[in-house]
Amino acid sequence: MPYYFYILRCSDNSLYCGVTCDLQKRLLTHNTGKGAKYTRSRRPVVLIHSEGFNDKSSALVREAQVKTWKKAKKEAFVAKTW
Repeated sequence: MPYYFYILRCSDNSLYCGVTCDLQKRLLTHNTGKGAKYTRSRRPVVLIHSEGFNDKSSALVREAQVKTWKKAKKEAFVAKTW
């Protein structure tokens, strides 16, 4: 089963990073207020980046890496890859 690392843009222009095995379902969960506590008050959210991985641990490593970046670096990364 593939796993995905993803970045969302929230309604307040903040960014949220996560990992899932079903991007469409997870995006719907975030937008219905049943996702992460962080995104509940920042809806709607929009998917702006995703990367596929063969296993969950690799996706989690990528998430941990990107979460250490400042917002400016995340924005530059998304602008180059999306």
